[in-house]
Order: sequence, then structure tokens, then C-alpha cells
Amino acid sequence: MPRPTLQSIHRYPVKSLAGSDPGEAVVEPWGLAGDRRWMLVDAEHRMITQRQQPTLALARAEGLPGGALRLTAPGMAALTVELPGCGETVAVEVWKDEVAAVPAGEAAAEWFRGYLGVECRLVHLDAPEKRRPIHPEYCEPGETVGFADGFPLLLTTASSLDALNSLIAQGDHADEGPLPMNRFRPNVVVDGTAPWAEDDWRRIRIGEVVFQVVKPCARCVVTTTDQRTAERGKEPLRTLARRRRFGDRLVFGQNLIPRSAGTIRLGDPFEILD
Repeated sequence: MPRPTLQSIHRYPVKSLAGSDPGEAVVEPWGLAGDRRWMLVDAEHRMITQRQQPTLALARAEGLPGGALRLTAPGMAALTVELPGCGETVAVEVWKDEVAAVPAGEAAAEWFRGYLGVECRLVHLDAPEKRRPIHPEYCEPGETVGFADGFPLLLTTASSLDALNSLIAQGDHADEGPLPMNRFRPNVVVDGTAPWAEDDWRRIRIGEVVFQVVKPCARCVVTTTDQRTAERGKEPLRTLARRRRFGDRLVFGQNLIPRSAGTIRLGDPFEILD
């Protein structure tokens, strides 16, 4: 069997928007550099994601040098959003966390209002090293995360997706498969491991960087959203409910916390440490 390697890297500058697939990425304590440092919030400053607005899948955010963004979406003129200065922060809600963030300019808010047709605002996480602690049950004191759902990185494996697609092909909604990996919005995808082997990993190394494997990733309605059309189906949740239910959670992929710094690159060797 070929040696396991890093198959792909995925970075999402704005939470829930389409991102990019770089050939390499710097790993910071709170996630990949440039990953989910921006987020949309509603009039009550609560996060907006594809859960509420599936057409966010069709909008794309490209990180630019210096931290700026280039936004594109169907029917919208491209917009460059500059990194906010050291202005006043507002309290925004990410799940049950209250996080201080800096609002982007009004042009960004108008762009997203025009696209989504709802009141919203774009905000930036200016100081990820101190703004949002990881749940203390899973981390060391002082560890933080950006605007990701709960942990710095999400890992999936190519073999587990193949296994899941085989199960979908046997079910009532076989016509929805096979599903691409982008349904699961991972940061890193590993190839060359056995299906579902990640359930037993505790510590891994990708290239020069060591990660703690914290907990399985519970999946939601976003996985049923076609990232090319924003249309929703039944899979993979129907199949995960039958075959990958852990308690009350439907699971695919593993959450990671970096335990060292460095740069990861496509083709990097993958190693199970514990």
C-alpha cells in the first residue's frame, strides 16, 4: 500500500463561502493562515452560514496579500475588501461563544445585502491569539480558534469518502452520489489510509507539523448542499444516520489542534504517532 500523503489543502477566508485550494499553507496555533478570519453576521450579530443561506456556497472569497479579500458571486461585481484598521470591536456570536470582531467597511455590507437579500455585515477576527478560546475540555489552557465551528482544522480522508459513497450507492438516494469532498469543507485531506481509520487516531504528523486529533466532526445540513448549485438533497445525512452515528451525532472527519508550527504542502508524508 502506498505511503499515506497529504492529498489536498483547503482554506476558506470567509466562513461558509467557497475558498481556495493552495499548494501549501502555514499552520498557525488557531488554524491555517488566512482560514476563517472573516464571517458574516446578521442584525443581531449572530453568525450567518450555509445553514441559513445555502447560496453562500456560490460566493467565493480569495485572500489577498496583506489580509484583504476579493469577493465574487453570481450576478455581483467583484469587490475588494481591505483589512479593517484597529477600530472598535463589536461582540458577535459564534454558536454559544461571544467573540470580539472588527466590522468591515459599509461597501462589504452592501455587497452581501445585495447578494443575500438580508440584513448582514462582514466582520474580521483581528486577534485570533486571544479572542476565542477552544472548549477547555479538549485543549490546553490559552489555546484559541478563529471563526471555524469549534477547532483549528478539520481533517478528512479520501478512503472514508470512497467508503461513504459506496454506502450511498446502496441506499434510497443513490442518485445523489457519489458526493465530492467539498460537501464536508475540510482543511486537509489525507490519501492512502484505510477507511474510517481516523476514528482511532490520537496524534498525527503531516509533513513537519504535529496535530492532536481531538474529536470526530458532527455533520449538519451543510453537507447536503451542492457546493456548485446551492441545491439541497438528503445525502450524506441519511447514510451517516444509518452507518456513522456516534451517540446523537452523525460523524465524518476529525477535528485537529496543531501541536507544532510549520508549513504543510501537497504530497507531504502523513504519519500516525498515537
